[in-house]
Amino acid sequence: MTDVAIASFRPELAPAFRQLNLDWIERLFRVEAPDLKVLDDPESSIVATGGMILFALDGGTPVGTVAMIAAGEGRFELAKMAVAGSHRQRGIGERLGAAGIAWAAKAGAKTIFLETNSSLANAIRLYERLGFRHAADPHPSDYARADVYMELRLEPFRS
Repeated sequence: MTDVAIASFRPELAPAFRQLNLDWIERLFRVEAPDLKVLDDPESSIVATGGMILFALDGGTPVGTVAMIAAGEGRFELAKMAVAGSHRQRGIGERLGAAGIAWAAKAGAKTIFLETNSSLANAIRLYERLGFRHAADPHPSDYARADVYMELRLEPFRS
């Protein structure tokens, strides 16, 4: 794990963002129109709108990713978290999630939310370890597969 570094989005990593996510979505669900919106042009749909995409790089090769999507009013969505099958069960997802939360906090987030599916028990346990709590979804999801909504409320920074 010592070779795995967390890095911010660079345009040349966009294909890896797409492929890492398609790998798990196609294996477990079906790709939906909202998936394609962010996967086809992550720079315009996420980064240019005030969000960030982070990558886990193993020796320079992307093996994991997470997006922090700006949702307005101090809210960010943790989305499109994926780790390559070859690198699962190594703590990479937790590192990516923590790095995404830290990035969003620095960007002024008050609340980070996510949507997932109840069949993804390992992912839900990971989100709970990161501090997310189950809550009522304030808006209908754009995703047919999303049946779990979780939030993490960030405490204001005090010096």
